[in-house]
Amino acid sequence: MKNILKMCVGIIFLLPLGGCFGEDYDFSPPTVTISPTVNDIIDTDLKEANADWKGENNEPYIKKTKDISKLAVKQQALVVGPETEGNISFDNEDFSVGGLTISVLKNDKKQKLKLNEEDRTFNFPKEKGKYVIVVDLNTDRGNAQYVGNIVVK
Repeated sequence: MKNILKMCVGIIFLLPLGGCFGEDYDFSPPTVTISPTVNDIIDTDLKEANADWKGENNEPYIKKTKDISKLAVKQQALVVGPETEGNISFDNEDFSVGGLTISVLKNDKKQKLKLNEEDRTFNFPKEKGKYVIVVDLNTDRGNAQYVGNIVVK
């Protein structure tokens, strides 16, 4: 009876450790998602446009896009109201964020959006129209730029 009890206790302690050995880490830049806070059901993943990142074993991961506007307009448009509050999130955060900026492009004019860095919220533009949204992420693993397509109605 004592042997069975010892074996059960041993198994209880060993099972949680099994998950630690099987973990697989992703060293690529994260997926960036934006969504309006009024309806968190609508999440839109932004497309990675440019990256200069340190991958697994510090191998360089470099991606360059010549025309980010063309890449952005190919994406599914996120439709929001004027000055709707939105938030930005990452699928993983295995890095230290050194800087995060969000801006929109309309007719090649760039407008930086004010970002609350504590909860990563911002307001979409007040003026109606079609925009390219640009997120620039600077980290200890490198830099990445993401783009998306938004329509303010």
